[in-house]
Amino acid sequence: MDDAAAAEPAGAPRAAMTSGAVARRLGVSPTTLRSWDRRYGLGPAIRPEGRHRRWTPQDIAMLEQMCRLTAGGVPPAEAARLVRSAPEPTAAPVPDEASPPPDDARPPADAAAAPPPGRRYRNASSALPLGDVRRECRGLARAAVRLDAQEVQDRLNALVGEHGLVPVWEEVMVPTLRAVGRKWELSDDRYVEVEHLLSWHISTTLRSAPLLRPRGLPPRDSAPVLLACMPNEQHTLPLEALNAALGEHGLPTRMLGGAVPFEALVAAVRRTGPSGVALWSQARSTAGTAHARHVAGMEWGPAGARRRALVLPVGPGWGRSVPKGFAHCGGLREAVALLSRAHNGTAQPPP
Repeated sequence: MDDAAAAEPAGAPRAAMTSGAVARRLGVSPTTLRSWDRRYGLGPAIRPEGRHRRWTPQDIAMLEQMCRLTAGGVPPAEAARLVRSAPEPTAAPVPDEASPPPDDARPPADAAAAPPPGRRYRNASSALPLGDVRRECRGLARAAVRLDAQEVQDRLNALVGEHGLVPVWEEVMVPTLRAVGRKWELSDDRYVEVEHLLSWHISTTLRSAPLLRPRGLPPRDSAPVLLACMPNEQHTLPLEALNAALGEHGLPTRMLGGAVPFEALVAAVRRTGPSGVALWSQARSTAGTAHARHVAGMEWGPAGARRRALVLPVGPGWGRSVPKGFAHCGGLREAVALLSRAHNGTAQPPP
């Protein structure tokens, strides 16, 4: 028997995690784990004497249930009672800290615990800096930090189904995305995986909105609203939200997506004869006033009944003051209202 095996207490599983690793995985603080152990008995089943606590896959599965319940608003004491009375949860695989992956497949062992020399993290906690937000944001954020994909998707679907897309986008999705972005900036590029997972599931929810809140289809001959990112603009998530919100209001849309070449945009306008065109720009470098003016000047239809589209510059790339002659849009709710009026013929494009 080698020295390492001899030093391992009898009955201690090799695939176990420290409290710090478990806290990072669940998106809670080590203090919270100690509190749950002390108050509610939700601690590791095996406690090697004189050694740090080690959490088995079964222990972690129990804590994941506790996180889901408390994130959903169940008081901690009641959540702990439910967890203890439930059948033993199925354990998810956890990294075997006794057999770490090769050095070239993971960061240095102390990378998550200490900042590089000369730099200190401004916020080393695994909690997201949400501030004063709705309770739903906190539950969603905790599930995202845990990389609990099913929980993230279930929460998003339930919120949109109950409250509608626009309020959930403004009051839950955007604040949580911003909190993840701030955490990424404050943590030396950690939590990128959290942002990617959250963005993916928000995008999935936006595209599933017609199933979550079904409504009748718009008339087939109705002029659509055209949505496109400016050339070189790759950020599509806010435009996906606008597309889903317009659909929720019964407006037909044509979504062209990211980085649409100008020639393709012009061709789409000619082919569809839209009632409105939303041009998204996330960064100032991608906004193009000349492109917007060209599209706004396009006309179609028979002589004496020529029509033009309402062109709506949307996104922070256009700056606080939009180009002269274009409607100002302050957010998703206002964009839906402007494009709805244009579609219904109650708002005319500027001359």
